[in-house]
Amino acid sequence: MARRLASLAVASALFMEFIDSTALSTALPTLAHAFAVDPVHLKLALTSYILALAVFVPVSGWAAERFGPRRVFLVAMLVFLAGSLLCGFSTSLGQLVAFRILQGMGGAMMTPVARLIVVGSTPKEKLLKSMGWFTMPALVGPLVGPPLAGFVLAVADWPWIFWINLPIGALGIAAVMRFVPRMIRPDPGRFDWSGFALASIAITGTVAVAETAGLTLIPWSLQVVLILLALSCGGAYLWLARRKVRPILDLGLLRHATYRASITGTLLVRLGVGAGPFLMPLLLQVGLGWTPLQAGSVTLAGGLGVLGARPFVSLVLGRIGFRTGLTAFVILGAILSAAPGFFTSATPVVLIMALLFVGGFFRASQFISANSISYADVPNEKIAAASTLSAVSQQVGLALGVSFGGMMLHLARGSGGAALTASSFTLPYLAVGGVALLAVPIYLSLDSRAGSNISGHVPRRREETP
Repeated sequence: MARRLASLAVASALFMEFIDSTALSTALPTLAHAFAVDPVHLKLALTSYILALAVFVPVSGWAAERFGPRRVFLVAMLVFLAGSLLCGFSTSLGQLVAFRILQGMGGAMMTPVARLIVVGSTPKEKLLKSMGWFTMPALVGPLVGPPLAGFVLAVADWPWIFWINLPIGALGIAAVMRFVPRMIRPDPGRFDWSGFALASIAITGTVAVAETAGLTLIPWSLQVVLILLALSCGGAYLWLARRKVRPILDLGLLRHATYRASITGTLLVRLGVGAGPFLMPLLLQVGLGWTPLQAGSVTLAGGLGVLGARPFVSLVLGRIGFRTGLTAFVILGAILSAAPGFFTSATPVVLIMALLFVGGFFRASQFISANSISYADVPNEKIAAASTLSAVSQQVGLALGVSFGGMMLHLARGSGGAALTASSFTLPYLAVGGVALLAVPIYLSLDSRAGSNISGHVPRRREETP
């Protein structure tokens, strides 16, 4: 019971973050009108936050070991709430992006440190159940976010999309102080400042180029400079990391087959489906002409599908194992991720909700499975480093996914920037679904016994031919 309460308490951060991100996604068309900008440019409000997560997440593992996971987690929540408060006072897209970066700095510390608290205090044979409780609020957040945002926009102005984080965060802080014990971690040594600088430039440059590709936000010559700078810093980081005992991003963890498959497979899936929070509100509210409340109520179905996956995953993995389960989940999830590209004004609402429900179900099944298997073979002393690298790769995948979806939408509109219609979204959704399928060979390469210490699945041996 104590582990369950601690898992739920730290998962309040995920609940708040997912409510924030899904609520903001629902409000994108409203914000475009409020700031008088092209709806496609509002992806900056999403990627700026995700980019801040990716850049500052590497600090979280070191900070948690240096100052204690519980203390760092509480400070991170306060920073996130300060950013939420300021976002509501934004008067331009530039200000909103700046305050979203502040939010991201807090969020960068919250989720990885929360995962560290859960994984570090749970025996591996009970990890799947603890991760289930840990991810529960994160599954409920997307369920609540869209309809809550639609309701808020119907009765109040858009700043309340951000200010609803304040009471949720206050309750989360109280729960953490009550149920999460102090944890003593080994001394992490000196912070890897050179590695942090090189990794940050590489990540920022890559995402910046992806975010502005095909648009006129910055000159193409500057894009070339940014990508060359990102590649140079990335190469320099790889060279230095091999010579350090504790690099800020320990790429040596990729030698574990289960961890490597989880990182690379999830990166591709997030690259494919990460565009969903950006594309769906625009499809429903701009392409189909729905109100924010209508759009938020319908996308509730996707959240219900996500919620229903948690108890299902443990049972399925116990029967068929991680390799088969992950492969099946990603194939079905990718196909259903492409389905919204064929929505029209004549598509029955019931069918839309059914497809969103099933799609959310299989995507959540894939993410829960991949998150669980990633720690199957990682030594306990490497858990913090593994959590950090996993969180960075996930955020980079999400940021690139939003950028990729925006670029596909820009291509679908044509060089003239034609008005968005339902047909404008066919190419983007087909593209993101196709990219997610690239994870299939990675999961198929896993051993049939991979992660059996977590799932409990024991594959049957094939009888030898006499």
